Amino acid sequence: MYPLLETINFPDQLRDLDRKQLPQLADELRSFLIDSVSQTGGHLSSNLGVVELSIALHYVFNTPDDRLVWDVGHQTYPHKILTGRREGMAMLRRAGGIAGFPRRNESPYDAFGAGHSSTSISAALGMAVAAQQAGSDRRAVAIIGDGAMSAGMAFEALNNAGAMDANLLVILNDNDMSISPPVGALNNYLAKLLSGRMYNTMRRGTEKVLGVAPPILELAKRAEEHVKGMVTPSTLFEEFGFNYIGPVNGHDLDVLVSTLTNIRELKGPQFLHVITQKGHGYKPAEDNPGRYHGVGKFDPENGEALGGSGRKTYTQIFGEWLVDMATQDERLIGITPAMCDGSGLNAFQAAFPSRYFDVGIAEQHALTFAAGMACDGLKPVVAIYSTFLQRAYDQLVHDIALQDLPVLLAIDRAGLVGADGPTHAGSFDISYLRCIPNMVIMTPSDENECRQMLYTGFKHNGPAAVRYPRGSGTGVTVQQKMQEIPLGKGEVRRLGSRVALLAFGSMLTPALQAAEKLDATVANMRFVKPLDTDLLQQLAGSHDLLVTVEENAVMGGAGSAVAEALSALELSVPLLQLGLPDTFIEHGTPEKLLADIGLDADGILTAVEKRLTY
Repeated sequence: MYPLLETINFPDQLRDLDRKQLPQLADELRSFLIDSVSQTGGHLSSNLGVVELSIALHYVFNTPDDRLVWDVGHQTYPHKILTGRREGMAMLRRAGGIAGFPRRNESPYDAFGAGHSSTSISAALGMAVAAQQAGSDRRAVAIIGDGAMSAGMAFEALNNAGAMDANLLVILNDNDMSISPPVGALNNYLAKLLSGRMYNTMRRGTEKVLGVAPPILELAKRAEEHVKGMVTPSTLFEEFGFNYIGPVNGHDLDVLVSTLTNIRELKGPQFLHVITQKGHGYKPAEDNPGRYHGVGKFDPENGEALGGSGRKTYTQIFGEWLVDMATQDERLIGITPAMCDGSGLNAFQAAFPSRYFDVGIAEQHALTFAAGMACDGLKPVVAIYSTFLQRAYDQLVHDIALQDLPVLLAIDRAGLVGADGPTHAGSFDISYLRCIPNMVIMTPSDENECRQMLYTGFKHNGPAAVRYPRGSGTGVTVQQKMQEIPLGKGEVRRLGSRVALLAFGSMLTPALQAAEKLDATVANMRFVKPLDTDLLQQLAGSHDLLVTVEENAVMGGAGSAVAEALSALELSVPLLQLGLPDTFIEHGTPEKLLADIGLDADGILTAVEKRLTY
């Protein structure tokens, strides 16, 4: 079915092919990718867009000695298939299988682990300097998308790299433009010319000769910039100190191979601008690349999704609340760092386009931007994944909390996220949020409570966070009427004896299930901060053992808050803290992962019974 692809297990076999065979390999690789991801789910559009680029990079560069650093890493499936993991794609993102992102411990071809964006240039620069220090001629290549280029870290790295003479190649994979207008025969010819030895030898020679006459050298440089600027958008990257080449058609293997071959021989920082199309070669993904960014199982014939619980996700609950709240309060502003679809803002964007702001992959900016709005009377809601909020911690502390500004953080993907693995797991937000003064932290246990907590946080005159998990909830009926929940007040959901389970957020359901066999009391704590110390004191006085259960790291989490409160209240009741262990938890289904670490009903039951036997 894939006669050429099946002969390629590693890049050295790829490099043995005739260049005329590469288009056939690209066709087979693209077909294999569609068939494979349709059975496992994963990222599709981005991977279809880099098939030719992945082939060309491994064809030209001597990997793994030459380092390829993929930004974000959600577009590395072709790279993985070409580097010994074709058969492993059947277990992509499943427990015990290969990861959906680059992992250094998975393959020597994965030069740098990724999952978050905008790290590639910094990492590749570090590798280029390491090669320079070792006297090695190995190359370092950073492949970064146009979205990831919007983050400040990418520009910090460009600024640093341009001032060095390390042999670094940055490839901008630009898929925000259509291919035809900017890329044609002339542009491809110019890219080959600008990357060729003759041009660069003349360029360096001219600098050496004219270096004795600075005014003439400056005039020559300006003339070169004007000539290149007429046909290429080079000015910005040239100012950073890079030699800009492109743009080139990222789906033309002949142009890619020729250009990369030339560039590999050049010294110093190089910048190659490649134009690609997300979803290239698969019409459903070409027509709707956002929908096929991250997919579950689907029918490869028509692209239709397969399976699904039928219940609304927490993300959908948030999206509906946002529209309803914006209808009631014209001060509401919705902000997302490049995750409109993932965070559920599509309907809000359509209904209130002037109040919707996608700031790009710039989480730090998103929070300070929100803080500025809050200073002048607006009520910003920042929709952000737990793991991405980590990138804006200083802005949360310094710009929002210190000034006690009314900014609501709608924190999606709190807790384990399953197939995306440790780079995307929201394992730490309770721990890193609760130590910040002025913060209110809420943990909804179901969809209706999520809606009411979002309303409560929005009404609160200060910084507030509502953390909710990925995927569907319990399926409870959501009340359209919005009501504030009393600040810092939990509730008893089941009365029992001897043991009290203090559940935070998503852990209420397994806690209730375990409590039936334990005859335990169950409290839905609802707030991590402020903690309901009255309820805590009541439970401590009437039970032999308190058990905290949370889908967050035990270290510094909600259980730690309870321990601190008990100490402050001078209550010496035994306490068992259950939560995520002090390790990065691998990919797999959330259900299996929670069972493996003892956070399902059986695990809670076992842990409590073991503690009671002490």
